[in-house]
Amino acid sequence: MPPFSNLHWNGLTLSAGLLFTLAFAPFDYPYLAPIALSLLFAAWQNTSAKQAALRGYCFGLGCFGLGISWVYISIHDFGGANSLAASLMTLLCAGFWGSFSAIAGYLCVKLQSPKAVNSSYLVMPVIWVGVEYLRGELVLNGFPWFQAAYSQLDTPLAGYIPILGAHGTSLIVALTASGCLALLSKLQYKAIIAGLLISVWALGGYLTTIEWTHENGAPIQVSLLQGNITQDQKWRPENKLKTLQWYQAMTEAHWDSALIVWPETAVPAYLADVQDNFIKPLNQAAIQHHSTVVVSLPIKNADTKERFNAVMTLGDTTGIYKKRHLLPFGEYLPLQPLSGFILDSLDIMLGQFTAGAKDQALLIGAGYPFSTSICYEDAFGALGLVNIEAAAFLINVTNDGWFGDSIEPAQHLQMARMRALETGRYLLRATNTGITAIINPKGLLLSQLPQFEATVLTGTIRPMTGLTPYARLAK
Repeated sequence: MPPFSNLHWNGLTLSAGLLFTLAFAPFDYPYLAPIALSLLFAAWQNTSAKQAALRGYCFGLGCFGLGISWVYISIHDFGGANSLAASLMTLLCAGFWGSFSAIAGYLCVKLQSPKAVNSSYLVMPVIWVGVEYLRGELVLNGFPWFQAAYSQLDTPLAGYIPILGAHGTSLIVALTASGCLALLSKLQYKAIIAGLLISVWALGGYLTTIEWTHENGAPIQVSLLQGNITQDQKWRPENKLKTLQWYQAMTEAHWDSALIVWPETAVPAYLADVQDNFIKPLNQAAIQHHSTVVVSLPIKNADTKERFNAVMTLGDTTGIYKKRHLLPFGEYLPLQPLSGFILDSLDIMLGQFTAGAKDQALLIGAGYPFSTSICYEDAFGALGLVNIEAAAFLINVTNDGWFGDSIEPAQHLQMARMRALETGRYLLRATNTGITAIINPKGLLLSQLPQFEATVLTGTIRPMTGLTPYARLAK
């Protein structure tokens, strides 16, 4: 490689981190992902573990500094923090998650045998994905943003997603990056490496044509409601009646749909407060019109004082799903009492919810069982596999209103598309301010609503059955 100084390498990896973020939504330059990783892997060769960690950290800062800039909006605009506190918290967040790239760099050098230098082309991708898994699934309840596979939903590598899932497909992206780097090195057998890369991508293209699941019933007309209630207005007492009237009116206007879905916490009140005068009459109307209404609202246990972020179905079959995977620092405070002290000092008010049971019965909608996720639960592939063999489709209710007009809603929608492709099911995604969408079993957007409009998306889906290889092996 060129005799760059450490300063040059640090600048290069910082730029590579920025390029890596551009591979994802809403920028959508997917081929930048293997290019950025190639630059990072090059920076980890012929250097010390300390320098590799620093270069990895620069990559992470570039990636998360741009990629999660929306944290500022959430904390400042809607969390009530002042500009300085919000800026510090955003930098802290980007710095923390960026440190995992530093860990990967350190391990890649530290675990590399001096006698097997060429093996680094295999070691680096494996360690990268291993640390990606650690960050995405385990630490602080997991933060799976910017896993490489999400950038590949519209490339030939998407064919591997129903077989290998997000982490397995990320490994192929990382191996592609490492293989491209090997082609620029002094390694022998470059023709074999090039042939393998071409074969892997060609096979992925072929795999995209395979139907892993199949239809299992007549078409279902669905309507997804997008109320566009901004986060700073949502919980104001004076807006409660107006909000409920809008959702009721839009529901009544779409009784011809077998399934009507409201977004996350569309009802700005606890269930007990609206049970008699709103939920019960709505349930009776749903029964009369042979329709299922999927309503989202918080529930408080009067005895234990526990609070749940929940979804309930109204109509012939009623049920309740309570969110299982809570958002750290948003719905609960990890690292207590430290986190609580810091946030109290910054005057940031956050909710404290209780997680629902891990194995909850599937809700029933339009006569079919479906898998439910609330907000960023759809960022975790394993959650969507619980009882997936019985689920005919997926429903995700979300409130991305916390992030305003930022890049986060597009990123979140991209991850939702992954869940549809992994499971081979239609996914209905109802959001408060956008992006509301209907996604087919191939992970493709059939239709979507524009952001920041109060409107309804009506379309048709089909119930599905069967299991993708990923769902069969990982569930």
